Amino acid sequence: MRYFVHFSYLGTHYHGWQKQPNASSVQEKLEHSLSMLLAVPVELMGAGRTDAGVHAKKMVAHFDTEIDFDPLIITDRLNAFLPEDISIDQIVAVTQDTHARFTATSRTYEYIVVNRKDPFQHHGAHYVFHPIDIHAMNTAAQMLLGEKDFECFSKSNSDVHTYICDISHAKWVATKDQLVFTITANRFLRNMVRAVVGTLLEIGTGKRPVTDIPALLASKSRSKAGPSVPAKGLYLTQINYPENIYV
Repeated sequence: MRYFVHFSYLGTHYHGWQKQPNASSVQEKLEHSLSMLLAVPVELMGAGRTDAGVHAKKMVAHFDTEIDFDPLIITDRLNAFLPEDISIDQIVAVTQDTHARFTATSRTYEYIVVNRKDPFQHHGAHYVFHPIDIHAMNTAAQMLLGEKDFECFSKSNSDVHTYICDISHAKWVATKDQLVFTITANRFLRNMVRAVVGTLLEIGTGKRPVTDIPALLASKSRSKAGPSVPAKGLYLTQINYPENIYV
């Protein structure tokens, strides 16, 4: 039987989702806890990989087991067993051909920026002390929409078959004390969101013009894009799946 685990985590103390040699990861913590509770080895397949320090308000992984168990009871026991910075929302049965990564239809990330120094947001937001033109950033963000080659925003030498992604939403919204960038796409390249945000912030702080975006995309050169912003401000917030996958 295949199951989805829906969970969230604060990524500050982890080297990302994926298991790493000699480093703490969310996958390692969750696999160990599930294996202990079910009394059989459990291997998880995540919906994607988040880099060290990146957070997830909504993450999904699947696993297979022939063990008969009550998902509600195991969810409660997992939450008692896991560290405080990892929380299980639910465990649900899915069809056997459903894959946490490949069946997903879209993913959404948020990046949080603060424009004044705030010790209470230090670990979960990126502080930018320059004035920021949100209108310029949103004008540039609209140029990213659609199916395009985003190699210029991908980590160099990434092992991928294609750099084509389809971005359906990209927008900055100002709240009382934050600027929040939300971006949705069918897939993301490694380090892509942080590079996009870094480039948009250069536009917002007047370091490059809005009109740079088309030429930047055409260049396919990571060195021509802006810097990657710190991981601490990045949150995976949503992963969508077809409705017919649940048993």
